[in-house]
Amino acid sequence: MAESNEMTINLVVFGRTQTGKSAVGNSLLGSSDFESRHSPNSVTTHCSLGRSCRILGVIRRNGSELALRVQVLDTPSYPHSCLSKEQVRDTVRSALAHHFGKEGLHLALLVLRADVPLCLDENHHTIQLIQELLGPTWKDFTAVVLTHADKAEETGFSEEEYLHCAPTTLLSLLSSVQHKYLFLDNQKSITKEERAIILRKLLNFVRQNNYQVLLLKHSKE
Repeated sequence: MAESNEMTINLVVFGRTQTGKSAVGNSLLGSSDFESRHSPNSVTTHCSLGRSCRILGVIRRNGSELALRVQVLDTPSYPHSCLSKEQVRDTVRSALAHHFGKEGLHLALLVLRADVPLCLDENHHTIQLIQELLGPTWKDFTAVVLTHADKAEETGFSEEEYLHCAPTTLLSLLSSVQHKYLFLDNQKSITKEERAIILRKLLNFVRQNNYQVLLLKHSKE
C-alpha cells in the first residue's frame, strides 16, 4: 500500500516459450512494455519490471475507492533456447529480490496455452522452477493464466465446457493452487473494461490470501 487511497499489487509471470507470457504482462499493465512476438526461439532473455499508471474504478475497500497500481516482472521462459536452468533461476531470483524484496510478492502467474494439451512432463520444469524460487508455500501464491482462449472458443468450447473436458493433469494443477485461474485472449488488445475484469479477478485471489505477500530473500536458500 503506497498511500491510504492507493494499493499496489506485485506480480511475476512464468511460462514456456510462446505461451504468451510477455503479452499477459502487457495486458495487465495496459501497455507494451514487454517485447512480445512470434519466434522459433525464446524472446525474453532477461527480467524486466513494468509499472502501470494509477487505475481507477477497479477496487474499493471500506466503502472508499482506491487507485490501483500494478507491477509486473517479466521473466525468461524455461526451458529456454539460449539460457541454462541455472542462468534462468539465478536471474529471476535476483530480480525478485531486487524489485519485490521489501514489499513482497502477491502472485506468481503460471502462463499456459488453452489451445495446447497440457503435458505435465513439458511443464514440469517451469513448475519446478516456481517451487525453487518461491519455496514450500508456492501454491498459495500462484495462479494459472490460460492464454489463447479465443482458439478454444473457436472450437465451440466455453470456459466451463473447456474445464469439463480438461485432462486430469490440468485439473490437478488448478486444484493444487486452490482454483486460482483465469482465461485470457492475448491475441488482441483488450479493452479497458476487459482489463478491469481481469484485475478484479486477480485482486480476488489476493483477497482470498488475506492480502498476504511472499517475502523474498537475496540468498539462494
